[in-house]
Amino acid sequence: MKKYIFCISTAAALGLTGCKKDFIELAPVSQNNVVNFYKTADDMKIAVNAAYGALQYSGQYFSAMHEIAEVRSDNTGILDVQTGLNVVEIDIFTNRSNNTLLNNMWNDHYRGIQQCNIVVDRIAAISMDATLKDRYIGEVKFLRALMYFNMVRTFGDLPLVIKEIKNPEEGYAYTREPVEVVYAQIIEDLKEAETKLPAIYTGTDIGRATSGAAKALLGKVYLTRKDFTQAAAKLKELIDGTATSKYMLLASYEDIFKVTNENHRESIFEVQFKKGGTGEGSPFNNQFAPRSSGTIVSKVGAGLGYNIPTQDMEDAYEAGDLRKDISMASGYMNGTSFVESKYIKKYLDVPFQANDADNNWPVLRYADVLLMYAEALNEQGYVADGPAFGYLNLVRQRAGLADKTSVNAEPSLQIADQAAFRLAIEQERRVELAFENHRWFDLVRTDRAIAVMAEHGITIQAYQLLYPIPQSQIDINPEMIHQNPGYQ
Repeated sequence: MKKYIFCISTAAALGLTGCKKDFIELAPVSQNNVVNFYKTADDMKIAVNAAYGALQYSGQYFSAMHEIAEVRSDNTGILDVQTGLNVVEIDIFTNRSNNTLLNNMWNDHYRGIQQCNIVVDRIAAISMDATLKDRYIGEVKFLRALMYFNMVRTFGDLPLVIKEIKNPEEGYAYTREPVEVVYAQIIEDLKEAETKLPAIYTGTDIGRATSGAAKALLGKVYLTRKDFTQAAAKLKELIDGTATSKYMLLASYEDIFKVTNENHRESIFEVQFKKGGTGEGSPFNNQFAPRSSGTIVSKVGAGLGYNIPTQDMEDAYEAGDLRKDISMASGYMNGTSFVESKYIKKYLDVPFQANDADNNWPVLRYADVLLMYAEALNEQGYVADGPAFGYLNLVRQRAGLADKTSVNAEPSLQIADQAAFRLAIEQERRVELAFENHRWFDLVRTDRAIAVMAEHGITIQAYQLLYPIPQSQIDINPEMIHQNPGYQ
């Protein structure tokens, strides 16, 4: 999918004035002029695939997302500056507005949004099957919503671009819209997507966005907005519809992450990667292997030592939690010697070449839905040993852990009130969804980030719950794009 790259034409979004001259000469796959492309259903399929391909960009799930959502949190860290100054800045909250990682994230998300907008704007004129046309619209609106959701949680107010920009000069008209406006568009896109998307796919279409993916993401959006009634209702729709959608918890936590078992029944949406030297492979196997390990852990290509689990993350697992040894390791064997060096195990594979493995990235899965639903129920009112307990304990049981109850002789298993249930959900989400890009956003969403980071000796201010707007975007359009408070 990486080959379907467009030159986004909004200067405010991309910051590439060189795009102006060449824009109309670029089209996916070939040198076809964009005016002469997008004429058939097959052209639209390529355009939709281009939108999916954007998720593979380095500024999206290839690397940026785990850096801004895991490394930022107490889950993982960075070994030293050799890993990259831009990532270190994110890890220790010293990131500046000229951080290239954040600039790449901004650019690559708006590239993907442009690709979605191309489909939305051009598909009406295409003569093709009406059901397929609706499905394609639903797919790209889901993808656009996902990209905006990641961006609004990262940067706050955003330029809201929901139409194809054909002239770079148009980009200068866009200012940052309030988060409420951005979220309203995300919700609108997801509501439309869930009505247009099928519950399941077969054959080569497996892995595309489904109605269940739209419901799950919409539930997460409502939860983020603290609209717990809407969140619970939407997530319950998905849970009640599993007879059609086929979602379920897999019996084995390990099976969730096997490259031979991707797009399984617990998976709701994954970013698709495929190794083989075609530019479609994932880098996580190499990125997360210890830098000191050579090829012992990564097998092909060196370990790079990114996204290193913290000691606190290791200590977060309860005794007997089956998820721990599947999710992370304390070190590796070098011959007969054990080398202590923590690393993530969820994304291990034997790559075709360095940074070219088969691991998909899990964006939404059914365990996440169950825990979100339990959280939403509790926020509407604590009920001792009520339904919220049942959904929490379903996830714990798969991990080999005892149920938590409102009254329990074991203090660590007792949840006596609403506040305690909040902390229990926070803990369960941390270990169940470890290293899947949830932790930092969860801490911000629940207003716990400042307190939790303080527990680890890191004092942060409220403004650091958002990242700075890339300075390059401000420099291009200073009249319309302004910096977040607290940053220079």
